[in-house]
Amino acid sequence: MMSPTKQSTWEKPDELKSPAEQMLSKCPWKEYKSDTGKPYYYNSQTKESRWTKPKELEDLEGQTADVVAPGTTPALISQSESSVTVAAVAETEATMATVATEEQPSHVPAQVAEVSSDVTVNSTEEAPSVETQPSNDVSKEERPELVKKVYKWNTKEEAKQAFKELLKEKGVSSNASWEQAMKLIINDPRYSALPKLSEKKQAFNAYKVQTEKEEKEEARIKYKESKETFQRFLENHEKMTSTTRYKKAEQMFGDQEVWSCVPERDRQEIYEDVLFYLAKKEKEQAKQLRKRNWEALKNILDNMANVTYRTTWSEAQQYLLDNPTFAEDEELQNMDKEDALICFEEHIRALEKEEEEEKQKTLLRERRRQRKNRESFQKFLDELHDHGQLHSMSAWIEMYPTVSADIRFNNMLGQPGSTPLDLFKFYVEDLKARYHDEKRIIKDILRDKGLLVEVNTGFEEFGSVISSDKRATTLDAGNIKLAFNSLLEKAEAREREREKEEARKMKRKEAAFKSMLKQATPPLEPEATWEGVRERFLKEPAFEDITLESERKRIFKDFMHVLEHECQHHHSKTKKHSKKSKKHHRKRSRSRSVSASSSRLISHFLFFITTVKCLLTHPPKLCPASPESEGEKERKGREKEKDKENDKSRGKSRGESKQKSPKRKSTKEEGGWDTSGSELSEGELEKRRRTLLEQLDAP
Repeated sequence: MMSPTKQSTWEKPDELKSPAEQMLSKCPWKEYKSDTGKPYYYNSQTKESRWTKPKELEDLEGQTADVVAPGTTPALISQSESSVTVAAVAETEATMATVATEEQPSHVPAQVAEVSSDVTVNSTEEAPSVETQPSNDVSKEERPELVKKVYKWNTKEEAKQAFKELLKEKGVSSNASWEQAMKLIINDPRYSALPKLSEKKQAFNAYKVQTEKEEKEEARIKYKESKETFQRFLENHEKMTSTTRYKKAEQMFGDQEVWSCVPERDRQEIYEDVLFYLAKKEKEQAKQLRKRNWEALKNILDNMANVTYRTTWSEAQQYLLDNPTFAEDEELQNMDKEDALICFEEHIRALEKEEEEEKQKTLLRERRRQRKNRESFQKFLDELHDHGQLHSMSAWIEMYPTVSADIRFNNMLGQPGSTPLDLFKFYVEDLKARYHDEKRIIKDILRDKGLLVEVNTGFEEFGSVISSDKRATTLDAGNIKLAFNSLLEKAEAREREREKEEARKMKRKEAAFKSMLKQATPPLEPEATWEGVRERFLKEPAFEDITLESERKRIFKDFMHVLEHECQHHHSKTKKHSKKSKKHHRKRSRSRSVSASSSRLISHFLFFITTVKCLLTHPPKLCPASPESEGEKERKGREKEKDKENDKSRGKSRGESKQKSPKRKSTKEEGGWDTSGSELSEGELEKRRRTLLEQLDAP
């Protein structure tokens, strides 16, 4: 304890150590003894242990021997030091027991008493003749309390680990006894980590087992290092070759320590491995030499400008003899001729490859230039399209003056591949291919804007509506025009269909009006006038459907005209009708003779039956000659008109039919039936037959 600083320590302060102790305490090597009593040395810094005394420790002991005062022997010095140490330990243990009693009254006093008794016994055994002189210079009141470093362990495993670390720090060997270990660790506070002596000895035995394993591992490593050292010695010695025998090597290296530290059996095995390694090494060296000569010759050939891909081997040999680098290299001159020839061949192949690559590069540059010309021309077409000069309806003959005036067109001339005309056609085809997609966009725009293309819609109005939408920026002008034409055609088709529908409605109204006139009760007289009979039909739906009075008069007039002609004399008209039919039949082709004959016979038969029925039911004056209703006549008229519109392939025959139509019309008006078999199809004949049967069945 030092009174000025009020501090206490478990270790002997450097101020109380002798010069020899101070020098030894700085050395990391400490001396210990095994269970057999054999001393060994342990380095606390590198954790290395050895049986031989280290050189550093020998040097320090030599220096301490010089420092020791004359007349005192090392044994006396050691005895005095041990006496002082034992006295200090006894005094310290006594003080620690006092402090521990105050701080830990439960279990520490027994432990401290145990430790104190052990120290007392050991001190008595080791230094029985040393007397300890109590210190009376300081009174009890002035003695300060010892400052004890307190350790705390949360679990028992941590306490065991701390105890083992203490043994390891103090350098306790695997063959040390418990008493030897006690001398080293009893003064450390971590000694009390385990409260029971049995637990301490159990941890001590576990530490010894682990340390023994580590020492064996160190011995194995040391033996392995000695073998590796011997192997490296043989591998790196200049006199060793792959053909050196073991006896000769033993004569050369048998007196050296590196040879004798390895047992005979292991030495021979290592020697065989070294011979294999040297053989492999020599082979690798030969390979490296061959590679070196190869690279040197290759560099010389690369630097010779007169060697081209057309140079022969004989010419190359003469060039090499004239080369100063080749002439100064003896190893290169001793190079195998076959290797030199192979190296030359590879060099020539490399030159040929470079020549071919240069040609390919030239070709690629030309192709790249042509591709860039095509891309430039493509951009030129894009510019024309953006300015509205080029669209899907553009023709080459129209665009040629504009296209040929640009330098990008001239750059395309003469190069293989696609021509400017091809690129123009491809561009226009691409624009046309976009038509359907752009047409959908145009329809969406029209639907959003609420514009419906009609017959009277102009392209200016259509274009202004389309261009007002931002979606029209990507549309092609030609596709816009095509879409307008398509929509306009649909509008015209709708208008024609609407007109046809109105005409069909009007004909149905006329037929209904004629039917109303025919079914009038009492029947209309041939000399009746419209003003006289108008009041009879005011409430009829057919009368109301015809809104124009002029149309009503016209239909009434036509009906009365037909009614007047149908009640005339039928016999003379029948003869005329037969003559006309025969004459017409002769002019027909022979291929349709069967159909015409059938039609004529049916017509005569129908006419005869109608005449008979008319004479039986009505007076000749008012008898309608036709068995058909006006509605049926109108239906047949519409079918004929439809046939005339659709059957355009028979234009010539239709022309002849039109020329003769007045005669047929007059015949029809006179007799009520058309006797021309060429104008009737099989379906119409069947319909007439059914109508006739219905009339015959009617009362």
